[in-house]
Amino acid sequence: MEYIQIQSIPPKKWLHGMLQLHEQIFGDSNPLMKQLGNKQGLLTLLAINQQQVVGYKVGYELKPHKFYSWLGGVHQDYRDLGIASELMKKQHQFLKNAGYQVVQTKTKNKWRHMLILNIKNGFDVIGTYNDEKGEPKIILEKRLDKEK
Repeated sequence: MEYIQIQSIPPKKWLHGMLQLHEQIFGDSNPLMKQLGNKQGLLTLLAINQQQVVGYKVGYELKPHKFYSWLGGVHQDYRDLGIASELMKKQHQFLKNAGYQVVQTKTKNKWRHMLILNIKNGFDVIGTYNDEKGEPKIILEKRLDKEK
């Protein structure tokens, strides 16, 4: 497994695979593509196996010292291999080295595996709200500056 870190939108070579994976997991990737270009301080991490994107994690700067871990997923055939954990670990190491103090993410109850992974990796639930579809979302944050 190869892990690639890109501080922008991925090159076409990898972007296509990331968007295909996003569609498999979440559905339509058109809104993602439109929003990618608008994000300040974009960071993309990819898990590559035999030239195929099998996992990704995308985030961006919310404000100085605060990063939003926005979207991510792992291909169903590659789950339970620690890929999501490794992508998170690499993202957090980059953020610490870049001087970020806090990383925030949001998830839904239906993505329980991500909720559990976040909590196991030091995130705290800081709030909830209902999204535009009326579905509850969970807001989590992790202090990077208190981590050893």
